[in-house]
Amino acid sequence: MKDIFAKHSAELHEVTKNLDGFHDQVLAVVRQLKEAYSKGNKVLIAGNGGSAAEAQHFSDEMVGKYKADRRPYPAIALTADSAVLTCIGNDWGYEDVFARQVTALGNEGDIFIGLTTSGSSKNILKAANAARDAGMTVIAFTGPSGPLTELADYAIESPSETGARIQELHLHAIHLLCEAFEPENLGDEDAA
Repeated sequence: MKDIFAKHSAELHEVTKNLDGFHDQVLAVVRQLKEAYSKGNKVLIAGNGGSAAEAQHFSDEMVGKYKADRRPYPAIALTADSAVLTCIGNDWGYEDVFARQVTALGNEGDIFIGLTTSGSSKNILKAANAARDAGMTVIAFTGPSGPLTELADYAIESPSETGARIQELHLHAIHLLCEAFEPENLGDEDAA
């Protein structure tokens, strides 16, 4: 078992050796979030499986708090309402579970964040297209490939081909985004 743990840790260490480009992508997203929030807009977030949990985690950190007590920021995880998900899935199909919510809740100037390790989840792609139609900014959290990056205005691409490493770096990016909204960091010129 220790060999498995060591292999996992070695893979994670390898992909985190040089994250300069990754951090540049996160910084670009920080700037977009700050701009949207300064104009009174909101963020809609979606993902499947572990990425759904990460969508909810990002939402709870922005609406609740990350570290310090600070003002809440409007972020909605489209993965959290089981009645809406099952209604749309049953009546329209699973591919529409996020797109229909984006159409209902998204406004021009809002941001849609789609998390998908493959970059090709059909329901995330449909939601990104719905966001585009609504005049929203589209942000992709993906691995190093996939069609979502082509639809997105900004992408945070984990430099790994392994799903678990991609998700681990997505969580790292989520925490970096939250860090940028801590009161002591709000005036940071690099993140403005």
